[in-house]
Amino acid sequence: MAVDAPTLQPGASNSVRRRVLIIVENLPVPFDRRVWSEASTLTRHGYEVSVICPKGPGATASFEIIDGIAIYRHWLPKERRGVLNYFAEYGAALIGEFVLSLKVLTTRGFDVIHACNPPDLIFVVGAFHKFLFGKSFIYDQHDINPEFYEAKFKRRGLLWRVLVLLERMTFALSDVSIATNQSYRTIAIERGRMSPDRVFVVRSGPNLSRVRSLPPDPAWKKGRKFLVAYVGVIGEPEGIDLLLESIRHIRRNRSRDDVQFVIVGSGPVLEEVKKLATALELNELVTFTGRVDDETLFTILSTADVCVNPDRPSTINDKSTMNKIMEYMALGRPIVQFNLTEGRVSAAEASLYARNTDTVEFGDKILELIDDPVRRRRMGAFGQKRIRDELAWDHEAPNLLNAYEKVFSLRYSPSRQRRADVLELRRRDS
Repeated sequence: MAVDAPTLQPGASNSVRRRVLIIVENLPVPFDRRVWSEASTLTRHGYEVSVICPKGPGATASFEIIDGIAIYRHWLPKERRGVLNYFAEYGAALIGEFVLSLKVLTTRGFDVIHACNPPDLIFVVGAFHKFLFGKSFIYDQHDINPEFYEAKFKRRGLLWRVLVLLERMTFALSDVSIATNQSYRTIAIERGRMSPDRVFVVRSGPNLSRVRSLPPDPAWKKGRKFLVAYVGVIGEPEGIDLLLESIRHIRRNRSRDDVQFVIVGSGPVLEEVKKLATALELNELVTFTGRVDDETLFTILSTADVCVNPDRPSTINDKSTMNKIMEYMALGRPIVQFNLTEGRVSAAEASLYARNTDTVEFGDKILELIDDPVRRRRMGAFGQKRIRDELAWDHEAPNLLNAYEKVFSLRYSPSRQRRADVLELRRRDS
């Protein structure tokens, strides 16, 4: 059962000093919205937060402090496809994370490492600090990597078993784990063998101080009457090719030329889907923006009549909660997506659901909403209310704080405290 989390005030005495090191490899901070919400929440409640992350566009400084959060960034090779490139990327990241963790340890210090996957390799850094210096370890499972591998390569095999082993080792090291939804919580308990009272669900609810409606900009419609928008990663699992097939259906088979599409985001297959749009003769109907700033993003979404999530049906997409769904709902946009478990849990009546991979039905569902403004408004209002009343970050922050109360209660149990004191003395003597 969750416990009420006490609020630690900034500037609290050293007797309640709590220091956290968050390590994330997937995106730079503050652009990783979930990690930034977590770090900001902890800071507001009196924790001293440091973050290690990669450099990226708009986040090139090796060190900076934003809103009281110390951010340390390391170099990362340019993202490329292929097994050797993955090894290069993950190896460089692991070295950068380890070196910077030592820097944080000897300067700001930390009591807890909060590791955000992917990949499931950060436990190596966590194990070093846990066994040598008595630090606690939290595993924040953003993605389920074995399922991702299976979806990508349509098989299991040796690498799949390695990914399961790495995930298991990460769970084994964890004092507490954080799951993004109930499906992930089940994995933590069953496959990760975590005790249920040490697994906390913290959904990636939108921060309503950030996600905001802006005045629509008709320029995004390129002279057409309606706008359909997608925002997210441009990768193979995200099914942008399926969306393009649906757009071709709308144009050729339904003879509709009054709908403009905007695809916002970047990723490993962006150039491929651009070429596919050209091959399908859709260039004039589809705008690819790449990564954009928040003002541009929320202007596009505020202009859109319908938003879409064409995630390719797979085990990982079926079990994962997508940030884009939450942001669409927060802005009152009706949604079309395929019939995936966690997508339906999140959106409920704010979305229409097409049969999986049926691009014809997906396109027809878009037109259903385009041609029914009353239904669009009703679905959008339902989604906005659901976010405001149930799913916004303000509703998830207490769950994060409860997870931290658990890890600190374990950390300062008498036996754990004695061991930590001995390790600290050894460190000082050395």
